Amino acid sequence: LIAAVAGILERSGRPFGSIVFVGLGVLAAGAAVTRPGATWLYAVPILAGVVAGIAVLRLLTASARPPAVSGPGFSRRRFLVLATTAAAVAAGSAATGRFLAQQLDNALESRRNFRLPFVAARDRAPVIALGTDIGIPGASTFVTPNDSFYRIDTALQVPRLTTDEWQLRIHGMVDQELTLTWDDLTARTPIERIITLTCVSNEVGGNLAGNATWTGYPIASILDQVGVAADADMLLSTSSDGLTIGTPLAVLRDGRDAMLAVTMNGAPLPFEHGYPVRQVVPGLYGFVSATKWVVDWEITRFDRAEAYWTKRGWGAQAPIKTASRIEVPAALSPVAPGPVLVAGTAWAQHRGIAKVEVRVDNGPWNLTTLAPQYSIDTWRQWSWQWQATRGGHTLQVRATDLDGNVQVEERTPPIPGGATGWHTSSLTVT
Repeated sequence: LIAAVAGILERSGRPFGSIVFVGLGVLAAGAAVTRPGATWLYAVPILAGVVAGIAVLRLLTASARPPAVSGPGFSRRRFLVLATTAAAVAAGSAATGRFLAQQLDNALESRRNFRLPFVAARDRAPVIALGTDIGIPGASTFVTPNDSFYRIDTALQVPRLTTDEWQLRIHGMVDQELTLTWDDLTARTPIERIITLTCVSNEVGGNLAGNATWTGYPIASILDQVGVAADADMLLSTSSDGLTIGTPLAVLRDGRDAMLAVTMNGAPLPFEHGYPVRQVVPGLYGFVSATKWVVDWEITRFDRAEAYWTKRGWGAQAPIKTASRIEVPAALSPVAPGPVLVAGTAWAQHRGIAKVEVRVDNGPWNLTTLAPQYSIDTWRQWSWQWQATRGGHTLQVRATDLDGNVQVEERTPPIPGGATGWHTSSLTVT
C-alpha cells in the first residue's frame, strides 16, 4: 500500500514518493542501530535499499509518464539496464544485511554462552572492607558499574569477535612464537583483582576513571612461556580493529597484576570494553596498556616501533599521575550555611594514596578522612566536614601518594602524558 501511494505521488513529476521512501528508511535505520549490540553499519543495507527503491520507483513512474516532447519514448534497453542495476543493488543490500545480522547474532550467542572462569580462593580478589565505599550520595561508588564505566577508543564500530574466532599471535623478539586460542587461554590459571583504570585524556577533575573487578590471566606467565629477548623493552599490542598500543615490558613483568581480562564485575566483558579479551595493567594510562579486543603481540623495542598515539604526539611510556577530585557538593550547586560534607576520590595506581587535603578560598590545608585503602591499585575515597559560611567560596583538593609525591599544582593539559593541577570547585552558600 505504501509503495502504491509512493508511486502515485511520484507520477506527479515531483519527488514526493521518493521522500516517502527516505522517511521510511530513516525510521528503519534508526530502529536497526538502536538494536542491542548493533552499530551504525547495520543501517547501511537499509539505506542502500532506500536508494535501490527510489531508483526502481523513478524507473517505473518514468515509463508510465507521457513524454514531454515527441520522440522515441522510454527505451526498452534503458529500462532493462536500470531494472537490472536496481535489482543488483537490492540483492547486495540484502546480502550485506544478512551477513551483518549473522555476525551480530554469533557474537551475542558467544557472549550468552560464556562460562565464567573458576577462580581458586587463593587467587580471588580480597573482600571489600566495610567503609571502603563511603556511600555518600553524589560521590562515586567504590566499584563502578559496567554501564557507567568510561569508554574511550578509536573504534568506529565496536568489534564483534566470538571466542571461537579469537586468537592472540605472539611474535617478534621471542624464543618461540605462539598463537593462543580461546581454549589455550582459558586452560591457564585465572586471577581476580579490583583495579582502577584511568584515561590519559582525563582533564583535572574529570570522570575518565573507573574501578572494576577483573578476572583474567597473568600476562607475565605468557611472556615467560615464549621467552622474551634480553634487549626487548616493548610489547606492541594490536586490537582487532588495528589500533596499536606500546607497553613497557618491565612493567608487565615486575610482579603487578597485569592480565588478559575476560570478565568485568562478574560478567563477560561488555563488547564496548573489549569482549572477549582485553589487557588490564595497573598503574599505566590506558593508551599505553589497556588494549581492547587484543589479537596480536609483537615483542620489540621502543626505538624500533611506534604505537598509534605515540605517532600523534602522546608519550611512549606513561605512569598514572597522582590525582584527586571533588565530587560532593557538585560545582556551582547551592549550599546552605552550616556543616557541609565534602567528598571525592583520589588515585595513584600502583603507589596508593597516603593522604588527601582540602582547602577553602586558598586558606590552610585540612586533612580529610580517608576510607580504608583496598589496595595500591585502586582509587581511595575521602570526606571532610566543612563549616560553610554565606557567600561564594572555592574548594581545592590535592592528594599525596604513598611514595611521598604531592599532586602537582601547575595546570597542564593531558597531552603528552596526563593532565596535572588541583581540582577546584566553586559554589555559593546561601
